[in-house]
Amino acid sequence: MKKTVSVSLIVLGAIFANAQQVNDTIRKETKIEEVELFGERNKQQEGLEVITRLPLKTRDQIQSISVVSAKVIEDLGGLTVTDVAKNIPGVTQFGSYGGTKESMSIRGYRGVPVLKNGVQMDSDFRTGSMLTDMQGVESIQVIKGSAAVTQGIGDGLGSAGGVINIVTKTPRFFNETNVGFRYGSWDFYRPTLDFQRVLDSQGKVAVRFNAAYQDNNSFRKHVKTDRIYVNPSIAYRPDDKTEIVVEMDYMNNNVTPDRGTVNLANGDTEALYEMPKDKFLGFATDNAHTETFNFSTSATRKLTDKLKLRTAFISSSYKSENIGAALAKPKNLGWEIRDRTLSKSEREDLNKVFQFDLMGEDVKTGFMKHTFQLGVDWKESNFTTTSYAAIEIDRINVLNDINNFLPQNIDGTNFTLAANNAIVTTKAPTFGLMAQDVITFNKYIKAHLGIRYSRLNGKSESADIEAWNPSLGLMISPVENMNIFGSYTSTTSLRSAPNPLLSGGTVGASNTKQFEAGIKSDWLNQKLRFNITLFDIKTDNLSYSILNEQGNATGLFGLAGELRRKGVEVELIGRILPNLQVMTGWAYLDAQYQNSPAFVDGSAPMNSPNHTANGWLNYKFNTGFLNGLDAGAGIYYVGKRPVDEYTQKTITTGHANSVTPGTKPFDMPEYTTVDAQVGYAFKNGLGVRVFINNIFDSIGYSSYFRGGYIDQIQPRNFSAQINYKF
Repeated sequence: MKKTVSVSLIVLGAIFANAQQVNDTIRKETKIEEVELFGERNKQQEGLEVITRLPLKTRDQIQSISVVSAKVIEDLGGLTVTDVAKNIPGVTQFGSYGGTKESMSIRGYRGVPVLKNGVQMDSDFRTGSMLTDMQGVESIQVIKGSAAVTQGIGDGLGSAGGVINIVTKTPRFFNETNVGFRYGSWDFYRPTLDFQRVLDSQGKVAVRFNAAYQDNNSFRKHVKTDRIYVNPSIAYRPDDKTEIVVEMDYMNNNVTPDRGTVNLANGDTEALYEMPKDKFLGFATDNAHTETFNFSTSATRKLTDKLKLRTAFISSSYKSENIGAALAKPKNLGWEIRDRTLSKSEREDLNKVFQFDLMGEDVKTGFMKHTFQLGVDWKESNFTTTSYAAIEIDRINVLNDINNFLPQNIDGTNFTLAANNAIVTTKAPTFGLMAQDVITFNKYIKAHLGIRYSRLNGKSESADIEAWNPSLGLMISPVENMNIFGSYTSTTSLRSAPNPLLSGGTVGASNTKQFEAGIKSDWLNQKLRFNITLFDIKTDNLSYSILNEQGNATGLFGLAGELRRKGVEVELIGRILPNLQVMTGWAYLDAQYQNSPAFVDGSAPMNSPNHTANGWLNYKFNTGFLNGLDAGAGIYYVGKRPVDEYTQKTITTGHANSVTPGTKPFDMPEYTTVDAQVGYAFKNGLGVRVFINNIFDSIGYSSYFRGGYIDQIQPRNFSAQINYKF
């Protein structure tokens, strides 16, 4: 199968490349001379308006925004969001749920929403995640902190922490084909294709087609991945004032879920089992199947040289079926003993987003200039979860050899629906109105003003809930290319608002208030960016579910106090020398529960490290016999972090693997990884690149402890890639 797909993609690329041109006299559009690590210099990044709704470069936005371009993704050989996002200060992976998702954390908020072209495909509030194939990614854009003015109600766990937007590739109005092949450790096999053409002699219509096939095993026995990805798009420019873009993004992915290792002690003691690399605790037939489909169409029309209209409609479909082993520790037996069951779950997400904006740039009113946006949006999330009763399989000793095959009397495809709430359907439509205005008083002072009205439409009129979220900021530019800013924003979460309190009444909305201050600056003719941001965030009116003595939910809730987060982020990205590129950063986070009857005051939320750091350098040779050679290396640090919440005896979380209330959870150990890349570009369009990841074979874990996942990062691995551009 894999050989067939590989050959098919390569042949397809050759056919496209040799297809008859509509007009051979079409001039190949001049490419960008210098595409920086953060995108095109002197231009707003592609797709940024989807999440900022303002025609401004990142330096002039009041929010803390980081952008990583396709150039970085290519140079790093990044295959996942985590591979790329680890180069942004303060962004870490919360957990992979056995390799089935990529749940990210920013500023101590887990489950930060991951969007594709502005729409959240997996709307599970706990994870806010999905799998992404990097072949179709133009850039990854990260807004840190509140984005409520543009994103609306923050009902996900990580919504107040920020948002990660994945921008897919669309036609660039020049002719080019890029055929690639990558092979690596554990039989990693990946052919790719990126094809784009201008279809008419006037240069009004262009198409682009990205595709990838991936087949690989893992350092763990029986763990494998099989994936097909396609991303076609078309762009139409009927005149110099109008552009319409239509695209589709599809992925079909099968992966063996891997729960990783176990902790051989109570939750207050770190006794992580350093499991042999080839040991697997599940079954060979375990499989998580994910199918995603994203469709978007956008249109931009310039009304004048100052005003333009932008509209976009994006819809997504996310379907998953997960069949895999689950582990539980039996009572009164050693920590090495686990009961294995086989479980099944299904989820279907249908999401839609509509945006309509009027934007103005440098519109004068007296001595002031305005860059503004007036907009309306509508979002709808409709998801259905289906749960099945688990099947008891066997009891294992994790220290011994593990049988990875189901007993002959067990049908691993035959499940019965769970006894309670087997099928749950939720529909959450929201409506929003917003306005933003960046007022320039002179070349030194700008004010940022924003306001948003959001309405969450419930099943009945009485269930409708609304919220107002302001954004205020001041930006001072003492010298050219340097902005000193301060801002206030807020995020409202209504997810728990209607829940009944034990003391009477309802929980009500939870509000997050954020203060930011910092410096955004460009250097060396805007080739190098240096940013520093300080933040102070407080989330109030937290709540928790009250359980009975048997550990079951009572349907009543209690208030859980506040969560305070303070910290600093430093980022340097770009060219420090003509041939030397750098991406480096450091983040410090102090996150503490305060005034809480549920959580221990001063304790930090799970998986929130105090320190993270990243550094990557790449040098390109352009003279002598080394011309065409480049070499890069990166180092990444994730500090220690609590494996679970430190709860008081008054709260029981209800998660089977949670740390006992009143007991301080252990810290997941810190770890550092080092990667390297070497590439050579021939003058005929051929390029070769070699990747060495985790050179020193460091052991690190990302964990969702209460869910039973302790995922090990990949050990030392190698891969080589060849590309031919023509």
